[in-house]
Amino acid sequence: MGKSLILGFFDGVHKAHRAVIESALNCSEDVTLITFKESPAVYFCHKAEYILSREESVNKMKLLGVKEVVELDFPDIADITAEKYLEHIVDTYKPNYISTGYNHTFGLNKAGNSTFLEQNESKYGYKYICTLPVEENCEIISSTLIKEYIKKGNVEYANYLLESSFILEGTVIHGAKIGRTIGFPTANINYSKDIVKLPFGVYSALINGKKTVMNWGMKPTVNNTQEPVVEAHILDFDGDLYGKKIKIEVLKQIRGEKKFASLDELKTQISEDVKQCLEL
Repeated sequence: MGKSLILGFFDGVHKAHRAVIESALNCSEDVTLITFKESPAVYFCHKAEYILSREESVNKMKLLGVKEVVELDFPDIADITAEKYLEHIVDTYKPNYISTGYNHTFGLNKAGNSTFLEQNESKYGYKYICTLPVEENCEIISSTLIKEYIKKGNVEYANYLLESSFILEGTVIHGAKIGRTIGFPTANINYSKDIVKLPFGVYSALINGKKTVMNWGMKPTVNNTQEPVVEAHILDFDGDLYGKKIKIEVLKQIRGEKKFASLDELKTQISEDVKQCLEL
């Protein structure tokens, strides 16, 4: 069946990305995906903002059946012409098939695109497969679209488009330990600077399969933080997670951030948040 080569960055590995990967797998079980260690946007002085960590995205690619993921340093190839880049990947990987999304570009001035790849099929001896836009509710699915939904707090729909959960991960740090004094101990982590930001609020989540109430924000009721923090109360859990890395699968926003008049009011509201989380 030969070898398939996929080109693309694939942040989040959402429905449309999966369609590209499936197009390659339909041609060959021997699939290599060429991507980058960080977003090309960084090279052009833009701030990187990811749906998932690169490690998490690469893991998803492999779980879908990609045999090898090659992560390039974008600055190394930023000034290479499309022709030279295509020559390089053909010489290196000798693909029988090349798959990309309809809007993928590469090479100097983005001269490499779907038309370019199609025009060079016979010259370099591969078959080009272009995946057309994938739509949902009259919107073209893209990483940018999904990030917009996450920023609005509609993580439930973002997860639908991702076909998996939006994940926050980090090492559990010490907090003010106020949660334990009101019966809701939390595991706290810092929100990665490179990951797209949810609006402040309370979310239902999962940690290691256990239902969790997650708060992300400034903790206005206790007013004891200068920086926003992620606090996760794992239901029916009693253990020490300090210094351990955890992954929080964020499922749905329960409510926005709110300042309460007292710790008793906060405690009552958290009980309601837990109840809602259990019902989901």
